[in-house]
Amino acid sequence: MKTKQTKRPAYIRLTILTMLTLAIGGKWYVYVAHADSPFDDVGSSINAMMPGPINRVGCELLRKRFGNLPIPPRGCEAAGRWT
Repeated sequence: MKTKQTKRPAYIRLTILTMLTLAIGGKWYVYVAHADSPFDDVGSSINAMMPGPINRVGCELLRKRFGNLPIPPRGCEAAGRWT
């Protein structure tokens, strides 16, 4: 009976971690691929917190869609310019 009790919390933690990862990753993808504006507060914050390679992919997608804007969104700027 002790074994079931220790496995149950690990299963619940794994489920919650998976749900959070999918929710944050989904919001990030919707932001970089379909946002009406690159200045969405939640989307730009998530993109800025993403690890380097994921952030670069997000910034490239945003630049392709909104590259004509003079000010880049948070996480995609270097000295006030698009990175």
